[in-house]
Amino acid sequence: MKDYSPLISAEELVQLLDNENVIIFDARNGKGSKEHFDKEHISGAIHIDLETELSAIEKDPKNGGRHPLPHPNDFAETLSLKGLKPNDHVVIYDDNNGGIAAARFWWMLKSYGHVNVQVLNGGFTAAKKNGIPMDSERIKSIKSDYPISNWNLPTIDMNEVKIASENMHSLIIDVRNPERYGGIFEPIDKKAGHIPSAINIYYFNNMAKDGLFKSSEELVEMYQPTLLNKEEVILHCGSGVTACHTILALNIAGFPFPKLYVGSWSEWSRREDENQ
Repeated sequence: MKDYSPLISAEELVQLLDNENVIIFDARNGKGSKEHFDKEHISGAIHIDLETELSAIEKDPKNGGRHPLPHPNDFAETLSLKGLKPNDHVVIYDDNNGGIAAARFWWMLKSYGHVNVQVLNGGFTAAKKNGIPMDSERIKSIKSDYPISNWNLPTIDMNEVKIASENMHSLIIDVRNPERYGGIFEPIDKKAGHIPSAINIYYFNNMAKDGLFKSSEELVEMYQPTLLNKEEVILHCGSGVTACHTILALNIAGFPFPKLYVGSWSEWSRREDENQ
């Protein structure tokens, strides 16, 4: 089976638009995202919702953070309702260069065993710039029967992160912006600050000035000195979403998949007293 690059350019996507096995997902999320989708999206795209379809949100983020992974059986049902089949070629975009939910959905599909999945480099902006057809129609998916799998890429829980934070051979990377990492401000979670021993590499550093991902060579140069001689690499963010952007970047650069701490700071900050 073909080994797909984690990224696809808008120019490459144009050549695939008539392929019936190419399924495009619009992963724009946040305030007004559904209205934006209804107003305009890539023709034929299907909307995927971070809050209700890519997460199993608990009442208290103390238990798993703000965006816990759904149960694998529930994810299979979501994919079935979207009409997805295991051999379909999936292309995902959002409007923040993969940092909102596109990379998270990419990680989930890869972890679930779906091989043919790519993130649109440059996202919605690149699609518009390159003349990819847009419309406002919602297509009705024909339900498929996507087989149940499991999360197969490495994850890590809070207790394991605590142990890693005290291990010099482990590396914890916090991808939030420097102000949140430094505890200067915290607009979402209970406390400001960061996990002990975690270093900060802002996920937006993965991007070049043109709004596209940096080249694989540039990403290797950026990350290799930090990852060198580390036995364990852990990625986290606020709630396990934008960390996937850096996992995507590391995959572009050819590094092994690191461990994702899904609960991230949203869980850790609410249980910090347990970690003393």
